[in-house]
Amino acid sequence: MSTATKTFEHVGTRPIRHDGLDKVTGRANYGADYALPGMLHGYVVRSPHAHARIVSIDTSAAEAMAGVKAVVTGSDIPKTNAKLVMGEAALDLGAMGDNALAHDKALYEGHAVAAVAATSPEIASAAAEAIRVVYEPLQPVMNVDQALAPDALILHDGMVTKGRPKPDAPTRTNVALRMELTRGDLDKGFAGADVVIERTFTTPMVHQGYIEPHACVARWGEDGQVVVWTSTQGHFVVRDCCAGILGIDAARIKVIPSEIGGGFGGKIPVYLEPVAIALARKAHRPVKLVMSREDVFRASGPTSGTKIRVKLGAKKDGSFVAASASLYYEAGAYAGSPAGAGAMCAIAAYDIPNFLVEAYDIVVNRPKVAAYRAPGAPAAAFAVESVVDEVARRLGKDPIELRLQNAVREGDQAAYGPEFGPIGLREVLEAARCHPHWKAPLVPQPGRKVGRGVACGFWFNAGLNSSATVSLSADGSANVVTGNPDIGGTRVAQALMVSEELGIPVERVRPIVADTDSIGYNDVTGGSRVCYATGMAVIEAARDAQAQLRARAAKIWDVPVEQVGWERGRAIALNGASGREPLTVSELAAKLMHTGGPIIGSATVNAPMAGPAFGAHICDLEVDEDTGVSRVVRYTVVQDVGKAVHPSYVEGQMQGGASQGIGWALNEEYVYDAEGHLQNPGFLDYRMPVASDLPMIDTVIIEVANPLHPYGVRGVGEVPIVPPLAAVANAMHDATRVRFTALPLSPPRVLAALKQRG
Repeated sequence: MSTATKTFEHVGTRPIRHDGLDKVTGRANYGADYALPGMLHGYVVRSPHAHARIVSIDTSAAEAMAGVKAVVTGSDIPKTNAKLVMGEAALDLGAMGDNALAHDKALYEGHAVAAVAATSPEIASAAAEAIRVVYEPLQPVMNVDQALAPDALILHDGMVTKGRPKPDAPTRTNVALRMELTRGDLDKGFAGADVVIERTFTTPMVHQGYIEPHACVARWGEDGQVVVWTSTQGHFVVRDCCAGILGIDAARIKVIPSEIGGGFGGKIPVYLEPVAIALARKAHRPVKLVMSREDVFRASGPTSGTKIRVKLGAKKDGSFVAASASLYYEAGAYAGSPAGAGAMCAIAAYDIPNFLVEAYDIVVNRPKVAAYRAPGAPAAAFAVESVVDEVARRLGKDPIELRLQNAVREGDQAAYGPEFGPIGLREVLEAARCHPHWKAPLVPQPGRKVGRGVACGFWFNAGLNSSATVSLSADGSANVVTGNPDIGGTRVAQALMVSEELGIPVERVRPIVADTDSIGYNDVTGGSRVCYATGMAVIEAARDAQAQLRARAAKIWDVPVEQVGWERGRAIALNGASGREPLTVSELAAKLMHTGGPIIGSATVNAPMAGPAFGAHICDLEVDEDTGVSRVVRYTVVQDVGKAVHPSYVEGQMQGGASQGIGWALNEEYVYDAEGHLQNPGFLDYRMPVASDLPMIDTVIIEVANPLHPYGVRGVGEVPIVPPLAAVANAMHDATRVRFTALPLSPPRVLAALKQRG
């Protein structure tokens, strides 16, 4: 389904991705693949305690070992109160530096406290063992309830709750932020409701599960110039964060991104890079640091565990009249959970006249959280969409029809403020309602119950800053250069955009991800912004190159440039220039040196927030009532993508997000003991779904053009992970008649609930 009117020749096709062959044959270089002459190997010493004061660190034995060239501790990273503005957020460089190497306290198990660099990994590991750290263990604060308890131990002295309402005076607290969204008269709204459902939901801390661990190589040159090779979603952020954390000029740092083996938001923060630079500065030699899988789980950013209370009121006819939601998000050891984004997304799909949504950012003794695909939204949707499902059942209404009745549309004011432009939620729901999956009968197998659930999801999508260049070669091929690491196929999408504008085959466009010295600033690959915002820059740069080609044709024809048009890769004569034969890109390129020299188109954009995007998922689930084991047997994703530049990779994003959400719903969770020790820091015990756990995930692409983008593109990568938690939980309720309010729906939890139900 499409409301886009523009027709395309290249965009919307499915060419093979430019980087695919190198990746499947193993030639692509990832973070741990880099090696330099004279390179040392680093090893990070991590706290065995979830909460402890660092009394002393004795590095003398390690420094005396043969082969050890440098040892660093928190004293090598200056304390700072500086902030780095990234897009619309401000990064706390002091917290980031303390997270890289602790200064005074270890705030979670796995918190880095020291690091060594040696001539071999074995020597580095032995030297790390020789470092003596004296701790004063403290009681850990492990979850929302413990953090909010009246007698809770406070993680950070001097922390004051920001946001509103502002406290009268500074108080000791673990609440870093409170924010709220409100409209109408909440009490009056609930008083007029015929049905009111209120429930409290919890979701666990989960990890993004990227296959490639964090890795980097840092070199501190004798001229004071720093070069970092790293696996990252944003090498400009790595440059600026490392400069701020270490107190050096960003102009002295060059960051080269490697290929990236998954990120999903988890490779936006810096962990190893400042430490590797500090070691390289001391050792006067390059240093490589690579996290083990245990390090990744214990010490890189998962997403928040949550506790969310939702109350929804509706009339007998199904109209939603009031809603309230209180969202409590675990930030980990430092402030910065996605509580605000969760609040923005919680009820965004529905037109509700009276509401209050409040969100709390709460520090606990766990790793500082990082983004994970639509950060904050999946947990909020799990809570809200579960209650919407319950309202539908209470009123005896079809759950899709109820959502359609209350769905926001163009012109409605979003819960978080602005008025919606063209959006595709209603088209998405109508497509889901008409899909064969929704109409198919459920057929239980012997000894198993089967259920069907549906849920909606929303993400606002980011815009932010991007730059690009498009240069033409003498043979008529083109290079497109941007500064965004390619995680989900953005190289081929950008090449398609250049093909569309210049009219040359996509195979003749070479997409390049450049380092921080070779292209203008680009914000991170995240927030579903790259195809949208960086795509805008690519299109504008290609149009700049096209305009220069028209000028060259005008020079060849000796006519004003206004008499030269462009059509399907050719300069064509207009009006007074009629009679001249069209000139192709190749013909024009062959004459560049005789008509004015090289052609390089360039563009920078500060893109507005991308077009809001909605999705709806349908899930069929079967449950073995004797064991509690469940399995998704059919799954359909419907999503408004604006315009699918490369439909195969759009479908892959939709399927990938759904797969991750299904894993989150059924099995995934961080399991800690009472002392704050992570019990499952590896893929064997942290149960992510594999291909054999899932059915083929069907996809339906809806295209309601986003007017903010030249091609109508919306962000794609965030929305698919938002509905699955609720869709799976609603299917579980349909199968078992038990309303589960805590995830994951693991066999022991399901079996216990079934036994309690009787």
